[in-house]
Amino acid sequence: MKYSFLNTIKTMVLFSVLFLTGSCALKSIPSEYNFVKTDFKITDLNKLGNGKILIYNGADFLHKVDNTARLNIWINDRPLGQLRGSEYVVIDLKNGVYKFKVLHIDMFNMKSTHEIEIDDKTKVIRVKPTLTSNKLTITNELPKNFGKFSYPKIRS
Repeated sequence: MKYSFLNTIKTMVLFSVLFLTGSCALKSIPSEYNFVKTDFKITDLNKLGNGKILIYNGADFLHKVDNTARLNIWINDRPLGQLRGSEYVVIDLKNGVYKFKVLHIDMFNMKSTHEIEIDDKTKVIRVKPTLTSNKLTITNELPKNFGKFSYPKIRS
């Protein structure tokens, strides 16, 4: 009797954890931006800049495992789309100040707003989920493991 009760509790806890982990999936949003066609492999930063900006999701392993690495991004209230862990896009942005809104779900909606100034020297922007919010940084350098990154598939 005692063992069956403990097995029932273990099973309930396991299913609860699986449910909570799976429920953190964020529905993708369609992009209103035209992505720059990348027939070439981006390994040279000289191909970026002058308005051509690479934006990548730099989520760490823990966010990828529990499905909270998905980021919905808006730029000046226009949806850029969803970037999953280790995905990147290249878009054209003119010089100026842009308001980025970033959303990921980790039990709750984690929203953040960032103002970024784009100039001719801006090349690479890293966006990543954190435990309590999101972080957006102009790095102007590719991540060390960029060979494992991919362009996102079109999602609707």
